[in-house]
Amino acid sequence: MVIDCKHVWEHISGFIDGTLDPAVREMVQRHLETCEICSAVLDSTRNILILTADDRVFELPVGFSERLHARLDEAMREEPPEN
Repeated sequence: MVIDCKHVWEHISGFIDGTLDPAVREMVQRHLETCEICSAVLDSTRNILILTADDRVFELPVGFSERLHARLDEAMREEPPEN
């Protein structure tokens, strides 16, 4: 059985945690060996887990919060209304 990217993405967490059924893990592993996109999703997910588990605190530059809110406000104004 061959699985596609959507199925791999559904199993990324279990793949990282090692909780997948061995047969499913094997299918995911084979897919990851040939799919650059899913490999990137796996790497990104691992990086996010590492960063969120890091207990260090980083001080943000002065004015960062205000600039971030201004950009978010601008982006919200640019998006077309949903139907």
